Amino acid sequence: MDRWPTRDEAQALLDEWTKNVNLKKHACAVEAAMRAYAGRFGQDADAWGIVGLLHDFDYERYPDARDHPFRGAECLRARGWPEELAQAVFAHAEHTGAPRNTLLEKALFAVDELTGLIVAVALVRPTKRLADVSVESVLKKWDDRRFAAGVSRRVIEQGAGELGVPLEEHIGVVLTAMQGIVDRLGL
Repeated sequence: MDRWPTRDEAQALLDEWTKNVNLKKHACAVEAAMRAYAGRFGQDADAWGIVGLLHDFDYERYPDARDHPFRGAECLRARGWPEELAQAVFAHAEHTGAPRNTLLEKALFAVDELTGLIVAVALVRPTKRLADVSVESVLKKWDDRRFAAGVSRRVIEQGAGELGVPLEEHIGVVLTAMQGIVDRLGL
């Protein structure tokens, strides 16, 4: 087959494997950020968005690092979807040890953790609205390691570096993309 799935096919796979609403929102946030970077780099926004949507689709079934994202990449390959998709899903998780050789792989790695930090910043705002988050408000929380302690600032910095985008600019790209889908994120 080796053809890219449609967004509907990708959404159906996500829905089949993932029931957790917050994990689905995370997938949508990463999809939006990937689409933004595709536009910035002159790449296929639909393909990059699908990678973002599917990057953690296996996590609910296989949350252990021994299985995620290995099982997900296997599933994508078994469906005959492009190796580029499976490899990007595989390489986004640092613990796989897979190199990130393509711009697609680097972008997915760069945006994944950052979306979680941005959501956390929104949730501590009095309004709990993403519209009230700014790059500055994200940076104010940056050095507080107790805040969103599960989010690796090192990974975010490394990802921005691999993309060749300054950290503040990277936060801005991802934040703006997420603000464009607030209805889907419920923020």
